[in-house]
Amino acid sequence: MVDVYTDGSCSGNPGPGGWGAVVLNDGKPQRISGHDLHTTNNRMELMAAIKALEAVSNGTPVTVHSDSEYLIKTMTKGWKRNANQDLWDQLDSLTAGRKVDWQWVRGHNGDQWNEEADSLAVAAMQGKGAPKAPPKEDRTTQGLTHVDAQGTAKMVDVGDKPDTVRTAIAGGKVTMKPETLALILQGRMEKGDVFTVARLAGINAAKHTWELIPLAHQLPLSHVGIDFETDPAKGIVTITASARTAAKTGVEMEALTAAAVCGLTIYDMCKAVDRGMVISEVKVLEKHGGRSGDFVVER
Repeated sequence: MVDVYTDGSCSGNPGPGGWGAVVLNDGKPQRISGHDLHTTNNRMELMAAIKALEAVSNGTPVTVHSDSEYLIKTMTKGWKRNANQDLWDQLDSLTAGRKVDWQWVRGHNGDQWNEEADSLAVAAMQGKGAPKAPPKEDRTTQGLTHVDAQGTAKMVDVGDKPDTVRTAIAGGKVTMKPETLALILQGRMEKGDVFTVARLAGINAAKHTWELIPLAHQLPLSHVGIDFETDPAKGIVTITASARTAAKTGVEMEALTAAAVCGLTIYDMCKAVDRGMVISEVKVLEKHGGRSGDFVVER
């Protein structure tokens, strides 16, 4: 039996975050941690468990200790998974076919390994020891690729580029009355389950981006994920949309389209009770893969 202690930390929520884990195999600790420039506390809690399980050999029984009720009660009590479905899918895959016990431990209560996992997560969040991103290529002087020498719009020819794995994450916010968000969370909107409909709309929109954006390429998407984080006191829904493909060009537009249409769908589902909702901050948060390298919004 292997014991693992996991924890996550985030500043701003969403904001920069870190995760940490201590893997105890025959009493010998292995310490692992990681950093994300734009994330949430719940995502870091899940990522800590994922990385800890990945560090343990397949088939080995594991006990996961965490002070996160979000993680432990979702895995043991069947709490509804309203967000972070991409990470829940990874966790389900890692736990399938192996014995995993989930144990809640009270945080900051003197447990040696829980305290150490917390320290690892906080240090990672603060960027201590985290790898620095490579210098970003300045492409502002290279011209617009969708415009030819005569100023005519054109579709970029990507036929000579290799297929590579591309990922992108986009975000957005919908700000509403706190009472409106309360109705959503209570499942009392007349049109139905707001987040389920918005998630489906976002996924569908990503798949049809090439039909909406005239010069976008049609891409074979391997994954589209939509997550929602809520701030009931402020009436804010934060949308995170991710897209992945193995193709000749990136998926930023697919992620952006998914995030934007999620916001529009939330507005449509709720406009009968709150026409003053504001959709804002639709932007690319991360882009990975391709010749231009990685792009991450620093917050």
